[in-house]
Amino acid sequence: MVPDHSRAAYDRSMWLRRAFYTWLLPAALVLPLWLLVGWGVFRAGGWAFLWVLFIALPSVLIGQIVFALLVRARPSARYQRAVSWWDVAGFGAWHGLTIALGFYPQGWFALLLTAAIIVGIGMVWLLLWQLWAEARGSLTVATVGGTYLSEDVGAASGDASDADFIVIEEAPPADPPRAAH
Repeated sequence: MVPDHSRAAYDRSMWLRRAFYTWLLPAALVLPLWLLVGWGVFRAGGWAFLWVLFIALPSVLIGQIVFALLVRARPSARYQRAVSWWDVAGFGAWHGLTIALGFYPQGWFALLLTAAIIVGIGMVWLLLWQLWAEARGSLTVATVGGTYLSEDVGAASGDASDADFIVIEEAPPADPPRAAH
């Protein structure tokens, strides 16, 4: 049984993971919009506008949507309605770098852009790795009666052939009556 003090710590930290989960889809619109607004507010110049319009906006928008869909494809994220701590770190870094790019700092722009690209590529790898691990069944199997299983059912009993299975057969639906012509 889990001690009460660790359960309370878990509940206190869960809000951050759930906040990131909720933020994923709005971020697909807010982050590209920030890059456009930042260009106007910080007077980045004409070449920066072309970069924002044709490269930054589409890549951040599409990238964030793909990231959100990869997170939501994981059963653990859907069940808990929260991202993992790896996701919090990765999205925190990527969103922070994207926001920093929106300030268009003269001396740091190339470094921030390079870092954002590297973190974005790392996020693709991280999200695919987590999705693959869960799809394989090594981390998650299913929900049973409201309880989330975190082990492979076959591994829990020692061998999959020892597990009990319940098969429910349903009768096919009856043919609907045909109308007379």
